[in-house]
Amino acid sequence: MGDSKEAGAECPPAGAAARGGLSLLSQGESEDPSAQGSALFLGGNEVKSRAVVKYSSAPPRTAFARLEEKTDLKLPPANWLRESAKLGPAGTTILGNSKKSKPFSSFGMAYDFIDSVGNDVDVVSDSENIKKLLKIPYSKSHVSMAVHRIGRTLLLDELDIQELFMRSSQTGDWTWLKEFYQRLIDQKWQRKKKSKEHWYQKAILSKFLYYSINGDGAAQPVPSTAEQPESSSSDQTNDSDGASWPAPFEMPSSVSEDPSASSQGLKNDFVRNILWTFEDIHMLVGSNMPIFGGGRYPAVSLRLRDNNKPINVLTGIDYWLDNLICNVPELVMCFHVNGIVQKYEMIKTEEIPNLENSNFSTKVIKDIAQNILSFLKSNCTKEGHTYWLFKASGSDIVKLYDLTTLCEETEDKYQNPFTMPVAILLYKVACNMMMKKNQNKKHYGTIRTLLLNCVKLLDKSRHPQIIASANYMLSELFQLDEPKKEESSESPLNENSDESYSEEEEEMPDSDENGSYSTSSDPSDDNKAVAIIKSVGELSVPEKYKSIHQIRVSMPSCTFPVCHDTEERCRLVLSYVLEGLKSVDSSIKKESDLPAADPNTPIPLKYEDESTRGGPEGLEKQMALFLDKMGSLQKGNYSSQSGMIPGSWQHKMKLQLILKSSKAYYVLSDAAMSLQKYGRALRYIKLALQSHDTYCCLCTNMLSEVLLFLSQYLTLCGDIQLMLAQNANNRAAHLEEFNYQTKEDQEILHSLHRESSCQGFAWATDLSTDLESQLSVSCKCYEAANEILQFSDLKSQNPEHYVQVLKRMGNIRNEMGVFYMNQAAALQSERVVSKSVSTAEQQLWKKSFSCFEKGIHNFESIDDATNAALLLCNTGRLMRICAQAHCGAGDEFKREFSPEEGLYYNKAVDYYLKALRSLGTRDIHPAVWDSVNWELSTTYFTMATLQQDYAPLSRKAQEQIEKEVSEAMMKSLKYCDVDSVSARQPLCQYRAATIHHRLASMYHSCLRNQVGDEHLRKQHRVLADLHYSKAVKLFQLLKDAPCELLRVQLERVAFAEFQMTSQNSNVGKLKTLSGALDIMVRTKHAFQLIRKELVEEFDQPKSDESPPAADSSPSLNREEVIKLLSIFESRLSFLLLQSIKLLSSTKKKTSSNTDEDGVLKTNKQIYSQLLRATANKNATLLERIDVLLHLLDQLARGGGGVQ
Repeated sequence: MGDSKEAGAECPPAGAAARGGLSLLSQGESEDPSAQGSALFLGGNEVKSRAVVKYSSAPPRTAFARLEEKTDLKLPPANWLRESAKLGPAGTTILGNSKKSKPFSSFGMAYDFIDSVGNDVDVVSDSENIKKLLKIPYSKSHVSMAVHRIGRTLLLDELDIQELFMRSSQTGDWTWLKEFYQRLIDQKWQRKKKSKEHWYQKAILSKFLYYSINGDGAAQPVPSTAEQPESSSSDQTNDSDGASWPAPFEMPSSVSEDPSASSQGLKNDFVRNILWTFEDIHMLVGSNMPIFGGGRYPAVSLRLRDNNKPINVLTGIDYWLDNLICNVPELVMCFHVNGIVQKYEMIKTEEIPNLENSNFSTKVIKDIAQNILSFLKSNCTKEGHTYWLFKASGSDIVKLYDLTTLCEETEDKYQNPFTMPVAILLYKVACNMMMKKNQNKKHYGTIRTLLLNCVKLLDKSRHPQIIASANYMLSELFQLDEPKKEESSESPLNENSDESYSEEEEEMPDSDENGSYSTSSDPSDDNKAVAIIKSVGELSVPEKYKSIHQIRVSMPSCTFPVCHDTEERCRLVLSYVLEGLKSVDSSIKKESDLPAADPNTPIPLKYEDESTRGGPEGLEKQMALFLDKMGSLQKGNYSSQSGMIPGSWQHKMKLQLILKSSKAYYVLSDAAMSLQKYGRALRYIKLALQSHDTYCCLCTNMLSEVLLFLSQYLTLCGDIQLMLAQNANNRAAHLEEFNYQTKEDQEILHSLHRESSCQGFAWATDLSTDLESQLSVSCKCYEAANEILQFSDLKSQNPEHYVQVLKRMGNIRNEMGVFYMNQAAALQSERVVSKSVSTAEQQLWKKSFSCFEKGIHNFESIDDATNAALLLCNTGRLMRICAQAHCGAGDEFKREFSPEEGLYYNKAVDYYLKALRSLGTRDIHPAVWDSVNWELSTTYFTMATLQQDYAPLSRKAQEQIEKEVSEAMMKSLKYCDVDSVSARQPLCQYRAATIHHRLASMYHSCLRNQVGDEHLRKQHRVLADLHYSKAVKLFQLLKDAPCELLRVQLERVAFAEFQMTSQNSNVGKLKTLSGALDIMVRTKHAFQLIRKELVEEFDQPKSDESPPAADSSPSLNREEVIKLLSIFESRLSFLLLQSIKLLSSTKKKTSSNTDEDGVLKTNKQIYSQLLRATANKNATLLERIDVLLHLLDQLARGGGGVQ
């Protein structure tokens, strides 16, 4: 059909289509918005009315045929009762524009305009029902309507009591309502037959309309009398109306299983659907009123009136509302007398309220509309319930009953025929809201309530598909991967009071505020009624009830449940998943083929635990099987045990539910991991992998997204196994958490076992007590995750996850390398007698080296220089352990630095240098850079020390060894950073001081043993002196190395004594002696540090009241101090004696020198005091040090000798 011109003069054309393909017109498709509706000013009162045609199946409007006067309408036209598109439904029936609406007409409209239901529209109904409600205060006729609440929308349908009770007599379906009606309302109910006058008027109207659409149709008699078609058509109407009630026990499977199917009586069969805004009320209205147009009258409605009967108020309101709803500006009235046409009269829509004998106030109509809607919205609060608005004929009392509550008192609650259409509509509205891409989360509360009410209405055994689908959508409402901040009380989920509705019954408003509740003479009547309007006159009182806007604002919000933690959210999801799985499983017919299982009993997992018994070898087999399975998934290997047909709704739904359960368990596992509940985390990830294994068995076409999930699950499983390995001390608690299982988890697992053994990932989820096994399982999990990413090029699509997997692989290989390395070191420490390295040690070295090598490759492949450097550093440490293992365990006196030791130490150096090259500069990671430098310095230092202490003289010359030691020491110094301020600085200073000390000692030794080359001797002397001075300088910076400082100073004194032996002149000897005594004076700093520690050690037991031995300072070696002190006293005594001798002999030979005399005198006094002090064997260590400090002070003041 073409475009219709149904919107009237003020409303430009709206699109139309045949009923087979609905044409939904959005507001944006209309022309000038201001022309879509009109604000009418009637009788000084402003009434705002705006109509937008959303759908029309009517043909283009044509002018009506103006009948000649004296035309006899009793004679049928030639085209009478033939199908006519211009009249729509009026073309096949004699009901015309007053056609009785079908009981589910609002549902048909709601299905077609699902976007409008639940939120934007207040009312969905037939225009006839709207008019009947607005005429309640003026009319004495009865009103009977079914009211349903869907979100914020009310659906109104005529509830024909007579038709229902006729049906009840035949089928027994509505006996409970019939009994209730007879008991409380009309005890002597009987079917009322319509009068002959009624059918006569219907026939006259029908013939008039057929005459009007075809002016050239000559009146001709029909074969039967006028009454015959009337009776036949009335029978036809009754039959069609009766058939429109679906039998509650005979719902076709297509309807119950397919929510989108329209059952008989649920079609939208209106000629046009109009979005009508009357004041602040938004209504979706269905209308069949024929509209004519063309020429002088672009849009008019056509009415037939008996000239002998004046237009009353009810007729005026009827005409006025019809024109407002359809936005028709004018009314053409044809007057007749006994079927003979008399005249035509044109009346504007705004003039209708002022017609003679038909005066009414549009303001009052507006108030009535607002009050009725407020009354219904305030009291029809339970979604899914069927409410019955009833006013008896001739009564002023309007009552509202909750038929669902009344029906539940009977044996079968599914006797209510509205149950299924309401449930399907709830489901459709929820689906529609779910599918909106830009859906705000604040609507989630609305969707949840719609779905919960839908599930509540349906019988699980009859409608498993809808229930399973609804439960799946409920689970989808909870975003499992959303950040926790969205769960706070400030979330927009709680701020939707304007956009949602309450699933709970609202509080009863005060009766004196709105007059809804009254005390009746019949108390039982009041108990059954939800609410009562005591008098229809109340409806005309402005704002007698709450205004529509107030109701929208004050309605309790249907808030989405706030989950305070992740576990609560996931548990809700799993509860919905379980209900969905139960629905699917109950619908599969081959249950008899399955072994009976009690969902309350955990399923025993009978399988060989090869991974635990066989260690890594068993894991390798499991991994091979896993990779084969992954390969078969690409080909689509379907293997369900329950007999589900691939592609069936059960198959599709179970796949979605199982995938959702695996995600929920994964999130639960991740949350438990963050709480350090590793046993619980492993249990949840096991359930996630079991769910995924079942999914793989059922899936015929594996999506890359699902494979990515599996990779993520295995990655988390690897993390958990690693943490369990690192927290072995709490294994009993972890085991208890792992073995615990809720009833819900058992039931979900029971559903999974209907399809699969769920053992595909058993190798990854066992809780082992063996540390090596746990580390191996963790590594295999990461390897499996990586293999999955390689399958379908997921690594390029998910680079971040790929990098994380490789990082974890590198990390676990480092952990395993360290584990094997520590085991090798432990074996080495236990080996006492045997000189050769055991095979077990060598195997551990190989395993450790292999792990480090693979880990380095992992980190290098993702350009992670820092971690690669750390693994290279650990490999260097492994080489040092290998070197230590090759040192001889025999006689220490015969021990020499072996070639194997040198080889492994040089390998260690190579790995440390590679680590530095990997880092590039210190700026990349200062801490790692400093650590590698320190390890490298330590390696060079250890190698040099061993070569110096255990010189391989059987293989190398002394000079070569000294050269190699010197080079290694200098390289160690190069990588020993003494200047940077850090926690390691004192260690670096001590290391550097020790290196200088050892080098000075080596050159000192060379000088003693070397004969001949004077140039070389001089060079050694200079180097020895240089390194001694550097060592002293560094040791003086340290507060905890006084013994080392004292030893170096004593060696310097010995070095001076050795030089003095080669000197011949007294002047030279005196100069050397003076320098040696000066060195002695400089040892004062070392003695002060020793004294301070001794005093602290002496005071500490007194303050702590504990034995001195228990609190002696570990940093001070008393034996070492006593030994050094004795040497110092003897060397000081020797130097003073030599000084006295040389000064005395010099005095005899030369003239008197005042300075030398003073020095000689001072030295004699000091020497005398020293001899007396050393002779006192009872002096304590502290007293001896005090004496020495006193003597050194005197020596410093006296000059010590001649410079």
